[in-house]
Amino acid sequence: MTDATVSIPVRLDIDAIAPHFSRALAHLDNAMVRELDAVDFDRRLRELVRLRASQLNGCSYCVELHSADALKAGDTAQRVNAVAVWRESPLFTARDRAAFTLTESITRASETHVPDADWDAAAAVFSPEELGALVSLIVTINAWNAVGVSTHAWVG
Repeated sequence: MTDATVSIPVRLDIDAIAPHFSRALAHLDNAMVRELDAVDFDRRLRELVRLRASQLNGCSYCVELHSADALKAGDTAQRVNAVAVWRESPLFTARDRAAFTLTESITRASETHVPDADWDAAAAVFSPEELGALVSLIVTINAWNAVGVSTHAWVG
Protein backbone atom coordinates (compact mmCIF):
# COMPACT_ATOMS: atom_id res chain seq x y z
CA MET A 1 0.00 0.00 0.00
CA THR A 2 1.30 3.44 -0.92
CA ASP A 3 0.58 6.82 0.60
CA ALA A 4 1.04 8.70 -2.68
CA THR A 5 -1.49 11.42 -3.40
CA VAL A 6 -3.73 11.20 -6.44
CA SER A 7 -3.22 13.66 -9.25
CA ILE A 8 -6.33 15.42 -10.54
CA PRO A 9 -5.67 16.53 -14.13
CA VAL A 10 -6.85 19.92 -15.32
CA ARG A 11 -9.63 19.44 -17.87
CA LEU A 12 -9.55 22.98 -19.21
CA ASP A 13 -7.44 26.00 -18.33
CA ILE A 14 -10.40 28.37 -18.28
CA ASP A 15 -8.17 31.39 -17.63
CA ALA A 16 -6.21 30.74 -20.84
CA ILE A 17 -8.99 29.37 -23.06
CA ALA A 18 -11.80 31.77 -22.07
CA PRO A 19 -9.95 34.83 -20.76
CA HIS A 20 -12.85 37.26 -21.29
CA PHE A 21 -15.14 35.07 -19.21
CA SER A 22 -12.47 34.54 -16.59
CA ARG A 23 -11.93 38.29 -16.26
CA ALA A 24 -15.71 38.86 -16.11
CA LEU A 25 -15.98 36.36 -13.26
CA ALA A 26 -13.18 38.18 -11.45
CA HIS A 27 -15.08 41.47 -11.97
CA LEU A 28 -18.23 39.84 -10.54
CA ASP A 29 -16.18 38.78 -7.53
CA ASN A 30 -14.88 42.33 -7.08
CA ALA A 31 -18.43 43.73 -7.26
CA MET A 32 -19.56 41.19 -4.65
CA VAL A 33 -16.72 42.18 -2.31
CA ARG A 34 -17.70 45.85 -2.70
CA GLU A 35 -21.28 44.97 -1.68
CA LEU A 36 -20.04 43.06 1.37
CA ASP A 37 -17.65 45.84 2.35
CA ALA A 38 -20.41 48.47 1.96
CA VAL A 39 -22.45 46.76 4.71
CA ASP A 40 -19.42 45.73 6.78
CA PHE A 41 -20.33 42.06 6.41
CA ASP A 42 -18.29 39.96 8.85
CA ARG A 43 -15.16 38.65 7.11
CA ARG A 44 -15.23 35.37 9.00
CA LEU A 45 -18.83 34.68 7.97
CA ARG A 46 -17.98 35.55 4.35
CA GLU A 47 -15.43 32.76 4.29
CA LEU A 48 -17.70 30.28 6.09
CA VAL A 49 -20.46 30.93 3.54
CA ARG A 50 -17.96 30.38 0.72
CA LEU A 51 -16.77 27.23 2.46
CA ARG A 52 -20.29 25.82 2.94
CA ALA A 53 -21.30 26.40 -0.68
CA SER A 54 -18.01 24.87 -1.84
CA GLN A 55 -18.60 21.80 0.35
CA LEU A 56 -22.07 21.35 -1.13
CA ASN A 57 -20.75 21.76 -4.67
CA GLY A 58 -17.78 19.47 -4.12
CA CYS A 59 -15.17 22.04 -5.13
CA SER A 60 -12.01 20.76 -3.49
CA TYR A 61 -9.92 23.78 -4.45
CA CYS A 62 -12.43 26.21 -2.94
CA VAL A 63 -12.91 24.14 0.22
CA GLU A 64 -9.17 24.26 0.81
CA LEU A 65 -8.92 27.96 -0.07
CA HIS A 66 -11.84 29.19 2.03
CA SER A 67 -10.96 27.03 5.03
CA ALA A 68 -7.56 28.70 5.09
CA ASP A 69 -9.07 32.13 4.43
CA ALA A 70 -11.52 31.71 7.33
CA LEU A 71 -8.61 31.03 9.64
CA LYS A 72 -6.74 34.06 8.27
CA ALA A 73 -9.88 36.15 8.88
CA GLY A 74 -9.70 35.20 12.55
CA ASP A 75 -12.11 32.29 12.79
CA THR A 76 -11.24 29.21 14.82
CA ALA A 77 -10.25 25.81 13.48
CA GLN A 78 -13.07 24.33 15.54
CA ARG A 79 -15.72 26.44 13.74
CA VAL A 80 -14.14 25.90 10.32
CA ASN A 81 -14.15 22.15 10.89
CA ALA A 82 -17.78 22.23 12.07
CA VAL A 83 -19.22 24.05 9.04
CA ALA A 84 -20.11 20.76 7.34
CA VAL A 85 -22.21 19.81 10.39
CA TRP A 86 -23.35 23.29 11.43
CA ARG A 87 -26.89 22.20 12.28
CA GLU A 88 -25.52 19.87 14.97
CA SER A 89 -22.93 22.31 16.31
CA PRO A 90 -23.45 24.86 19.10
CA LEU A 91 -20.61 27.01 17.71
CA PHE A 92 -22.71 29.13 15.35
CA THR A 93 -24.82 32.23 16.00
CA ALA A 94 -28.32 32.92 14.72
CA ARG A 95 -26.79 35.04 11.93
CA ASP A 96 -24.38 32.24 10.98
CA ARG A 97 -27.24 29.74 10.90
CA ALA A 98 -29.46 32.01 8.81
CA ALA A 99 -26.60 32.59 6.37
CA PHE A 100 -25.89 28.86 6.10
CA THR A 101 -29.59 28.09 5.59
CA LEU A 102 -29.82 30.63 2.77
CA THR A 103 -26.52 29.42 1.31
CA GLU A 104 -27.76 25.85 1.17
CA SER A 105 -31.12 26.90 -0.23
CA ILE A 106 -29.67 29.07 -3.01
CA THR A 107 -26.89 26.59 -3.80
CA ARG A 108 -29.54 23.89 -4.23
CA ALA A 109 -32.07 26.21 -5.88
CA SER A 110 -33.08 23.61 -8.47
CA GLU A 111 -34.22 21.39 -5.58
CA THR A 112 -35.38 23.96 -3.00
CA HIS A 113 -36.65 26.87 -5.08
CA VAL A 114 -35.51 28.98 -2.09
CA PRO A 115 -38.60 28.68 0.10
CA ASP A 116 -40.03 31.64 1.98
CA ALA A 117 -39.06 30.05 5.31
CA ASP A 118 -35.36 30.09 4.36
CA TRP A 119 -35.57 33.66 3.09
CA ASP A 120 -37.55 34.82 6.11
CA ALA A 121 -35.03 33.29 8.51
CA ALA A 122 -32.28 35.35 6.88
CA ALA A 123 -34.45 38.48 6.67
CA ALA A 124 -35.06 38.24 10.41
CA VAL A 125 -31.36 38.76 11.21
CA PHE A 126 -29.97 40.64 8.18
CA SER A 127 -30.97 44.06 6.85
CA PRO A 128 -32.14 44.27 3.21
CA GLU A 129 -28.71 45.66 2.28
CA GLU A 130 -26.95 42.81 4.07
CA LEU A 131 -29.24 40.33 2.34
CA GLY A 132 -28.34 41.83 -1.02
CA ALA A 133 -24.66 41.43 -0.19
CA LEU A 134 -25.21 37.88 1.08
CA VAL A 135 -27.08 36.86 -2.08
CA SER A 136 -24.29 38.33 -4.20
CA LEU A 137 -21.77 36.31 -2.16
CA ILE A 138 -23.70 33.05 -2.53
CA VAL A 139 -24.32 33.48 -6.26
CA THR A 140 -20.68 34.38 -6.91
CA ILE A 141 -19.16 31.47 -4.98
CA ASN A 142 -21.53 29.12 -6.78
CA ALA A 143 -20.26 30.48 -10.12
CA TRP A 144 -16.65 29.92 -9.05
CA ASN A 145 -17.54 26.42 -7.85
CA ALA A 146 -19.26 25.55 -11.14
CA VAL A 147 -16.13 26.50 -13.07
CA GLY A 148 -13.79 24.72 -10.66
CA VAL A 149 -15.78 21.48 -10.48
CA SER A 150 -16.45 21.28 -14.23
CA THR A 151 -12.99 22.19 -15.52
CA HIS A 152 -10.64 21.31 -12.64
CA ALA A 153 -8.99 24.57 -13.72
CA TRP A 154 -7.56 25.15 -10.29
CA VAL A 155 -6.20 22.17 -8.46
CA GLY A 156 -5.60 22.20 -4.71
